[in-house]
Amino acid sequence: MEHKRVKENSRRMERHGARVLVVDDEPDLLAEVKPLLERAGFQVLTARDGREALERIEREAPDLVVLDIRMPGLNGREVLQRMRQAGNWTPMLFLSYVGASAERALALLEGADDYLNKPFEPVELIARIQAILRRTRKGQPSLAACRWLRSGELLLDRLHRQARKGEQPLNLTPRAFAVLEYLMRHPGEPIARERLLDAVWGWSEDLGTRAVDVRIAELRRALGEDPEAPRWIETVVGFGYRFRGEVEGQP
Repeated sequence: MEHKRVKENSRRMERHGARVLVVDDEPDLLAEVKPLLERAGFQVLTARDGREALERIEREAPDLVVLDIRMPGLNGREVLQRMRQAGNWTPMLFLSYVGASAERALALLEGADDYLNKPFEPVELIARIQAILRRTRKGQPSLAACRWLRSGELLLDRLHRQARKGEQPLNLTPRAFAVLEYLMRHPGEPIARERLLDAVWGWSEDLGTRAVDVRIAELRRALGEDPEAPRWIETVVGFGYRFRGEVEGQP
């Protein structure tokens, strides 16, 4: 029932044009992104620094914020921290430069819903925004802000980095846990191998996408999954993986 309400809520926003606040100190980026998102059907607001962003968030109550991490004065992570401390659960998509993996990891732990590397493809930005809006409810904590993630008998404790299937603890390597966590935070969304590699390993490590496949195999062994008839982790042929189970979160 909860999952159905989320879908209905996001369909309403897509019909009427979700309100998106884009925050970046680069005028050229704002000038490019604003008309792009407007053509995609969104109502677009802009801000050039963190303080202006907080003012607009309080005044305009956007449905989602696209926020640059590195800005002078109040940076993106500080904006996020102030919002979450105030009980504001507006979904947040961070923009960051390739190589800033430590900043992204901290932002995700602090409650950001996703991030996108600069430079980015316009279609990817739109797809990420739409995916976040589909899986969140206005005014409610998103999966990114929850300590516990549950899908049936599968339970993740994000704080202590532990996973269980029923009463059985899952003995996962840190990388495998991180892959499972990322997939569960994006249920139903096809995730490319390259995106998982970036999110879990970071581009600073010289690895190929085979590293992702190895951790997926580890997860399937631990979960007792049949790749031909998966309950949780589905292969998207020629692309990557998708978490197919419904996910509930608890703060």
